[in-house]
Amino acid sequence: MPVELTVNGSELTLDDPERDLASALRAAGHTEVKCGCDGGDCGASKVLIDGETEMACDTTVADAAGATVSTVAALGTQSDLHPIQQSFVDHFAVQCGFCIPGMIVEAKSLLEENPDPTEAEVREAIDDNVCRCTGYQKPVEAILDAADRVAGSDPPVATDGGTAGGGVDE
Repeated sequence: MPVELTVNGSELTLDDPERDLASALRAAGHTEVKCGCDGGDCGASKVLIDGETEMACDTTVADAAGATVSTVAALGTQSDLHPIQQSFVDHFAVQCGFCIPGMIVEAKSLLEENPDPTEAEVREAIDDNVCRCTGYQKPVEAILDAADRVAGSDPPVATDGGTAGGGVDE
């Protein structure tokens, strides 16, 4: 039975309702959704389903029927990055990049619910995103900076990737 949903603003029909949403989205060309653990443990497959962060590898296509799904690709493009994406770049928070789509989706969700999170709240929000490269400090700094950018204060960025003048590196 075909399942209809909206992905990043476009209608999509998927044919296998029992398939996990992450692999179905990837098969449909949404390769920005990563499959790391296939069990909801690593955070790489995070998407927004009707505005709520979900692990796409732990969600069936049937569970997403009729829903609006947003992947990291819904935020911005390479030529016009969303402030969260730009902050990850500016803070050198992207290394291999595998976990980054899930972290950015989680950051977007966090900042929509809490536009001024503390470092502890950021760490708690991304605690289910497994990252083997960054050590988490740079993504935390990026999300804290993104909160300022999304709020419109856009602090200057130092050449070392930290925030100039009173940022989290100091």
